[in-house]
Amino acid sequence: MAFGAFAAHGMADPVAKTLIQTGASYQLVHALAALLALFMPVPTRKAAGAFLIGAVLFSGSVYGLALGAPRMIGVATPLGGLSFLAGWALLAWTARRQPD
Repeated sequence: MAFGAFAAHGMADPVAKTLIQTGASYQLVHALAALLALFMPVPTRKAAGAFLIGAVLFSGSVYGLALGAPRMIGVATPLGGLSFLAGWALLAWTARRQPD
């Protein structure tokens, strides 16, 4: 959230501002999803781990690009997105296996 506030108030470059806001949004949503995964009746640590890894790779690389890191760091962005997708799949699979 600090990066989102920094983007809203401290950045002049509109592209960098958009990148930081995107990274902060994805980080927030997936942090909440990780908490959901941990507090389900049958917790799924694998889904929570996938969300956290995705946040580091996706949001971290987006933050890096916004702050001027070499473009090569952008290679991590789709890996983070895949990790997010894996987390959602694991969460759905675990939720489906919950007893009625």
